[in-house]
Formats: sequence, C-alpha cells, structure tokens
Amino acid sequence: MDRLRAMELFLSVSQTRSFSETARLFGISATAVSRMITEFEDGLQVKLLLRSTRQVSLTESGQEYAAQLEGILWTINQAHTRITAISSAPQGRLRVHARTMFGQRVLPGLIARFRQAHPEILVELLLSETKVDLVKNNIDIDFRISPPVEAGVKRRMLFHSQRYLVASPAYVDKIPAIQKPADLLQAQCLAYYLPGRDHIWHFKNDAGMEDIQFSPRHLTNNGIALLELAKLGEGIALLDDYTVYPDLAAGHLVRLLPDYVVSNTTFEEGMFATIVDSAIIPAKVKLFLDFVASQVAGEAQRFALPQ
Repeated sequence: MDRLRAMELFLSVSQTRSFSETARLFGISATAVSRMITEFEDGLQVKLLLRSTRQVSLTESGQEYAAQLEGILWTINQAHTRITAISSAPQGRLRVHARTMFGQRVLPGLIARFRQAHPEILVELLLSETKVDLVKNNIDIDFRISPPVEAGVKRRMLFHSQRYLVASPAYVDKIPAIQKPADLLQAQCLAYYLPGRDHIWHFKNDAGMEDIQFSPRHLTNNGIALLELAKLGEGIALLDDYTVYPDLAAGHLVRLLPDYVVSNTTFEEGMFATIVDSAIIPAKVKLFLDFVASQVAGEAQRFALPQ
C-alpha cells in the first residue's frame, strides 16, 4: 500500500467530508478511495472515519491524526517543491492573492505580459479585501498594501506610494474650498471600512501631524466601489495614487490637499509581496516577483501601469 497516498486521501476526506469529492480531486474512483483508507485504518489498527449512507465524519483519533497530517504533508510538499525548483525550469501553477483594487486594476495587465514570456506558468489570481494565511490557503504570493507582521513569512517591498484625497470636479465645485484638513468636516467623505476602527484620516506636513475624524456618507470595504462613488460625485475618497492616476489625468477626478501626506492607517504606504519564509524560493515565484518589480519600480512606471 502507498502509505503517503493513503495519508493524502484521508486528509482530503477529512477536509471535504466526501469520498466522491476526494475521488474527483485525485482522479480515481470513490470505491478506490474508500478501500485504500480502510486498508490504512487496518494497518494502523485505529478507526479514523465514521461512515454512513449520508455523511462522513471523523473519530476523535481521526481528528487528531488529520491535524498532525496537515503540517506533515505540507512539509513534504515544500521539500518536493524546493527540489523541483532547483532541478527544473519554472513551470506549473502559481497561486497569487491580492487586494481587490491592485488585483483588478494592475495585475491583469502584468499577468498577461508575463504569460506571453512564460506560457508554461499558469497564474491563478485570487482577490479579497483581507490578507490570507499563505500555508493554509496554499498561496505562493500575497500582494499586500501593509507590511506583514506574522511569523514564518518574509516580504519584498515592490514600490512606495502615497494615498490621495480625490473627488469629482462637479462635487468640488459645489462645496466650500478645501484648504486645510479641518475643512473636510464640512464636506461629505467616503470611508474604507476597517473593522473595529473609527473613521480617521491622518495628515502630515512640515508643520506637523493632524487627525480628522468624520462620519462617512458612504462606507465600503471595496476600493473599486470607493473609486466609483467618488467619480459619481458622492464625496471625497482616500485612494492609492496609482489607482486614481488615470482618472486624475483624464479629468474625472481632482486631487485635494496635495501638500499633505494622508493615510487612514500608517504612513508606510506601498505594495508588499509576501511569501513563505524558506531557504529556497521556487523559481516560478522569484521569476514572477522579479517581473512585477521591474514593471512597477519608480513613479513613472507605477503611474503608467496597464489598467
């Protein structure tokens, strides 16, 4: 019996709670999955699964074994990946996660260029508004707008950026002039939703720092929605410079308070590529990171990104 394959099948069944789904994932029959796991249980002399006509559940021993196997099999796969990265040309699937704004407005154009040069690498792009657990979600690269703080990962700063206060020309024309941060309290502001935090914009210039707390007209956890609301004249939004530059150049938006550095979190603005901290970086990961870095380095290139 292939003990490693039996471990993989058992872990899959423990996660999917389905013999048929595991069979589909591994390209074998459900009968073969059940038989191999039964033989594995016989060898261990431990019952791991409770089977019924409607569902599959784990015994107490099965729960404990699955928890241990997840880390063991990940370590084995990492060892295999490292050896493959050394001995073969970059190829296969590259799982990339990014924040929605960067993922929708910047990465598609870069991925298209990258695939033209490296058709043997399939980039699988996943988007959300939160950071992900690289190991648990099997992610090769996570593009983040804030530096990672958790253990077991390392970061690469791809570029520094700023956040701009922007609004539509029509909205700016109908409100009193915004000449200092406090003037924003007389305007309608659009906020990015940060769980558990007040709606505060932090301002910094040569004179010092100032915080403005406001009640938002609209609240969203999606940068694209925030941008569209600003373009529709719904108020003033705070967005990354490279995401609004095309609309500023086209006259769809105007920038407010350009003499201030503004943030809703910290002033360490930019894009960070986050990967698992390991001695060897897979060749396909390094290749893609080097390509993206070459396309976004410097303000001129960042503002010319395909969108």
